[in-house]
Amino acid sequence: MRCDRVWSKARLATLAADLPGLGVVEDGVVAALNGRILYAGPAADAPAFEAGDSIDCEGRWITPGLIDPHTHLVHGGDRAHEFELRLAGASYEEIARAGGGIVSTMKATRAASQDELLAGALPRLDALIAEGLTTIEVKSGYGLSLDDELKSLRAARALGQARRVSVATTFLGAHALPPEYAGDADGYIDHVCYQMIPAVAAEGLADAVDAFCEGIGFSLAQTRRVFEAAREHGLPVKLHAEQLSNLHGAALAAEFGALSADHLEHLDAEGIAAMAQAGTTAVLLPGAFYFVRETKLPPIEALRAAGVPLALATDCNPGTSPLTSLLLTLNMAATLFRMTVDECLAGVTREAARALGRLDDVGTLEAGKACDLAIWDIERPAQLVYRMGFNPLHARVWKGLS
Repeated sequence: MRCDRVWSKARLATLAADLPGLGVVEDGVVAALNGRILYAGPAADAPAFEAGDSIDCEGRWITPGLIDPHTHLVHGGDRAHEFELRLAGASYEEIARAGGGIVSTMKATRAASQDELLAGALPRLDALIAEGLTTIEVKSGYGLSLDDELKSLRAARALGQARRVSVATTFLGAHALPPEYAGDADGYIDHVCYQMIPAVAAEGLADAVDAFCEGIGFSLAQTRRVFEAAREHGLPVKLHAEQLSNLHGAALAAEFGALSADHLEHLDAEGIAAMAQAGTTAVLLPGAFYFVRETKLPPIEALRAAGVPLALATDCNPGTSPLTSLLLTLNMAATLFRMTVDECLAGVTREAARALGRLDDVGTLEAGKACDLAIWDIERPAQLVYRMGFNPLHARVWKGLS
């Protein structure tokens, strides 16, 4: 059978849902044709391949390429000064209400050109790619005006042209209230629903719509309006929900068939049941939990018991999770949230793909999917979760190409 490239003598963690655990194949082969997986499975069952390129993996492990399903990678400036304030005792809410937080980043983002936003995001993206990332979600939400949100989304799209990586973009206009709408949150939501979302949809700049449903963000009723507008324009939804309080955002997200609800530290039983019924993925963000020194854990055991898929992400952002390492995210999820090795690895592959609505294309090693691979110098998959500050990536493959 003809193929472009074949990787042999490899141990595979296929993450296929019909196999137990990580879907391990001890003596495995992966073959690619035209950027897609032609075969991934035991060498004993593999057809005879005529490959243009044959690679002996010498017993290394191959996993699906890593996926980061929640980032705010495109932004201007940083917020290191706010980090110092938090070290001195100020809370995230206090900083935000004093004009810091998202609005601080908004000012720097508005002042930057699209090219400057792209240049600032590339080093963050490169750090993730160096650890085997092949797909990433990038949100807007720091422009908070029509022109600046469009600029941010265009910069996010441009990341996928500047690097060999798949980029999913999410419109997060309902992230914070800009100063020009001070005291008029409903007026700003009108702008998001009637001007921003139609313009974003018309240009095809977003794959989904997100909102920040929180006491320092937007109310449940305002979030509902954003979701209704997204639905009118054929865009799926996601939600920042139950991070700082329980506004029942996750249940609302589930009502709209959301791809994911993210953060979830204050999620209750009602929200868990709604997510389980709707098939909405929980995206857990241990970097933010760690960085803001949160003490209330997300209800991992209850989510697990309800069968809610668990994805993991860096939440890379300048204020609450300036994290550009999915490998460190794995360790944080295991140590802080007590997630298992299998859950952690599925969280940045199969379940991360599910959270983006891309499981049909990426996230597992199965025939027909994009040939996105991470090849590791490890003896067992647990080493990807166990180590801190160490990168055992041997090679990264995106759409069949190293």
